[in-house]
Amino acid sequence: MNMESRKVVLVTRRTRYEDLIARHHTLAQAKFYIEHLGADFSDYLAEHAAYARSLDLTVRALEDWGRYQIVDRSYLPNFIFAPDDIVVALGQDGLVANAMKYLDGQPLIGLNPELSRWDGVLLPFEPPGLRTVLTDVASGRRPTKAVTMAEARLSDGQVLRAVNDLFVGPRSHSSALYEIELGGHRESQSSSGIIVSTGLGSTAWIKSVVTGSIGVMQAVQGFNPNFRYQPQPWDSPQLTFAVREPFPSRASKTELVFGHVSAGQPLRLRSRMPENGVIFSDGMEDDYLRFTAGMEATVTIAATQGCLVV
Repeated sequence: MNMESRKVVLVTRRTRYEDLIARHHTLAQAKFYIEHLGADFSDYLAEHAAYARSLDLTVRALEDWGRYQIVDRSYLPNFIFAPDDIVVALGQDGLVANAMKYLDGQPLIGLNPELSRWDGVLLPFEPPGLRTVLTDVASGRRPTKAVTMAEARLSDGQVLRAVNDLFVGPRSHSSALYEIELGGHRESQSSSGIIVSTGLGSTAWIKSVVTGSIGVMQAVQGFNPNFRYQPQPWDSPQLTFAVREPFPSRASKTELVFGHVSAGQPLRLRSRMPENGVIFSDGMEDDYLRFTAGMEATVTIAATQGCLVV
């Protein structure tokens, strides 16, 4: 097989400018809305222009390469990747995570569209160097990094993966009611939801939950101020879960609020929410599984790891 015969799938995202136009229909209305809020509309234009330039450079490289396809991230849940596809994500770190959870080990290249704007922990490359990276990946000369993913599997067979974290709880600002079980310990809880984090996500949402809890303990009981939260490796064989704002009552317990999940010891949940219960991943609230009364979810390590080109 020639290297160029491998198809490249380019995953893109709408810019903030494009989101505004889609919401307000015209440039004038979008500009009025932003400036009425006291924000700088020129920053939206600058970001959009930079992304357009990077997209143009990326597409030129792909045209030189051969077979390629462009997919907006909104279509990822229904897109079917071929086993030998090479995937490129042009956008922020979140786009890389959103693309990776729909892959089955295909190599993923993160492109930073604007180096001066995005730090890009998952974006080690820029559009001008894409052709070289593609050649290296296709010939097996480019190193990759394994990324452990989480997986939530419902009792009806639906599955949702996460690269950073899963959220289990209510869609609205209300209490999450559920039964939680880990390692033979089971209890009913009422909280504002559960966060289950991967090693990659251990520097994100779960870190803020743990840091906030430590701050409260320190303020209330003089907790050891020398304690420092330590993130996990990206390929860690375990997940970390934390219950947000658990509420103790006669009907709800607060003992099982933090711990680790592995392939041999999954986290099991049973919803007691009559409506609005959901499970979503990596901050994509529109891409969710319904998790309402009677439904059961098993959260564990996904069998497939992400493959990030570095």
